[in-house]
Amino acid sequence: MRKSLATLVTAGLLTSVMLTACDDGGEDGAAGNVATTSGGSEKVTGNDGIAVILPDTKTSQRWSTDDPKYLEAAFKKANVPYQIFNAEGDKNEFQRIAETALDKGFKVLMIVSLDSVSGKAVIQKAHDRKVPVIDYDRLTLNGGADYYVSFDNQEVGRLQAKELESCLKAKEVEKPVIAELNGSPTDNNATLFKEGYDAYLSTMFNSGRAVQGPDQFVPEWDNDTGREIFALMLKQFPNINGVLAANDGLGNAAIEVLREKGLAGKVQVTGQDATTQGLQNILAGEQCMTVYKDVKSEADAAADLAINLYQNKKPQLKDKLKDPESGAYIQFRKLAPKAITIKNVKSVVEAGFVDPAALCTAKYRKACRTAGIIK
Repeated sequence: MRKSLATLVTAGLLTSVMLTACDDGGEDGAAGNVATTSGGSEKVTGNDGIAVILPDTKTSQRWSTDDPKYLEAAFKKANVPYQIFNAEGDKNEFQRIAETALDKGFKVLMIVSLDSVSGKAVIQKAHDRKVPVIDYDRLTLNGGADYYVSFDNQEVGRLQAKELESCLKAKEVEKPVIAELNGSPTDNNATLFKEGYDAYLSTMFNSGRAVQGPDQFVPEWDNDTGREIFALMLKQFPNINGVLAANDGLGNAAIEVLREKGLAGKVQVTGQDATTQGLQNILAGEQCMTVYKDVKSEADAAADLAINLYQNKKPQLKDKLKDPESGAYIQFRKLAPKAITIKNVKSVVEAGFVDPAALCTAKYRKACRTAGIIK
């Protein structure tokens, strides 16, 4: 089974959409350039400041809307020049953007690596030019970045497994069969999430409280590939009761397959990122939980580091993380995640993370009222 599933690899590259960066101006002629410039190194318009390279716009809404918005606000407030790019899932373009930004004279680089090979190459080129690098959200294994800003990703996984067990108990499912739909094998975060939920799930399997089902990584976090993988899982294991899906996109991919089989809401599915879609699936009773990671806090923390580095300051952080490949310790700004279920789904709206109008469309209005989100 593993061999057949592993062959489901996404072919082709994402189509890049070019958006024009805008120049807000700043003191001493510094340009406040903002993307979101998607996959276009020729659109590097600045010659100074902070360059941010986000990974894609397909795997999660955060990369196309949330992170750019919060980072832009932080940089504008500090009146520092910046430009935000998106590599659109293209590793070669990721490197081209970075190289062009370095050639243009950007003084700080913040990256969300697509994989450790391309990420490490970018970090090395930045360090060759004495440019500090912040690993944002994902650690570049053996990359040697100067700082790492992210959430406690093992705790993310633990919360997913813990809430999945609670949902299965609420449905009074005895010895449930649990499948795992993991993130990309090249993303260290996916590995950390899995370490977190596997540690919890193993106690369930070893004690006989649950049965271990199929377990598969999804290349590039691609939701279409995830849908195909889960369809094969369900075909070969039709008695699956729970799906530990690593994020809301993969969770929704599994839910779409379950809907086709009339099993949505009967099989418990997890998620992560508290996306509008994920929260709507929770309101509909088709998703068990998601994990809310306060992206604004993460973006603010990373922006604060970048601003200090741009101003030639070198902050010292209280936490450090050991790179599992190099063994080196990297200064780590660690943030805490929060489990979201139907019981506290309104807290994400109250935090201002999700627009209630976008969440509570006609289809979900009744559920939103029941959850106390709207009146």
